[in-house]
Amino acid sequence: MDLLNALVALSNFVIVPAIAYGSQLALGALGVTLIYGILRFSNFAHGDTMAFGAMIAVLVTWGMQAAGVSFGPLPTALLALPFAILGCILLVLITDRFVYRFYREQKAKPVILVIVSMGVMFIMNGLVRFIIGPDDQRFSDGARFLIKARDFKAWTGLSEGLAIRTSQVITVVVAVAAVAALFWFLNKTRTGKSMRAYSDNEDLALLSGINPERVVMITWILVAALATTAGVLYGLDKSFKPFVYFQLLLPIFASAIVGGLGSPLGAIAGGFIIAFSEVTITYAWKKVLTYVAPENLEPSGLVQLLSTDYKFAVSFVILLIVLLFKPTGLFKGKAV
Repeated sequence: MDLLNALVALSNFVIVPAIAYGSQLALGALGVTLIYGILRFSNFAHGDTMAFGAMIAVLVTWGMQAAGVSFGPLPTALLALPFAILGCILLVLITDRFVYRFYREQKAKPVILVIVSMGVMFIMNGLVRFIIGPDDQRFSDGARFLIKARDFKAWTGLSEGLAIRTSQVITVVVAVAAVAALFWFLNKTRTGKSMRAYSDNEDLALLSGINPERVVMITWILVAALATTAGVLYGLDKSFKPFVYFQLLLPIFASAIVGGLGSPLGAIAGGFIIAFSEVTITYAWKKVLTYVAPENLEPSGLVQLLSTDYKFAVSFVILLIVLLFKPTGLFKGKAV
């Protein structure tokens, strides 16, 4: 019985949250790896692109809630998501048209585009804060829990309860659907194959008649859709705060680089590696160890390696180790 209680506690505080968080990071990292693989630069504005898309979802959700529109037990934000994606697509296409295109035409080095993306990042960050403010914004509604801890205890007779939030289940389901749709698009459609060809060999792709501007446009559309979806799912699971999305840039880049920058599969694997590392290292293991340790060895302290305040430091250390010893990542993407 103690072993089952330990397993439930581990699932409740480590496994389930890490799977949801890993799904959000994987979607974010896919956007970063698409930009790097096809447009060949590291987009430092990606976190704030997520924030902008999520902000539109928040505003549309509030409008729908005020008008009495709901999605039953599901969050109204899911109805607002398509509008948010369209708004984010418009933003990134305008940004590309008036900012990035100039540097592409000048054949600027990738480091120049990285610096430019940092300028775009600050502008987007300021824009989001100006429109919606810097504070936490709640926009979730509907059923909060799919499984409640009290009900789980009643069903199983265990002393530990398992609580699974609706937002966590939605995150995993939407992430799986989005990843499946992306891989189908890249592998089965003519446009997707053109994008892959352009990524593998730009000169050969141009000789084959592939329109580079169309490839760039489709790439930004996909990135906007992935970034907005990741931002909305993260906001539903936690809360919406613009500065947090700026901080998410580190674990998202760490996910993309750990998996292999430029590799979509690597981005997904890296997202879950970073998520489980952050959650595992910052979790206080006292409760789990109390169930499984012998009575005379039960811990008196929290048994917490790092405070949750330092969870992004975990991403930084993992990123540093990978860059030092395996810069191409697990799936042998392009070295940074």
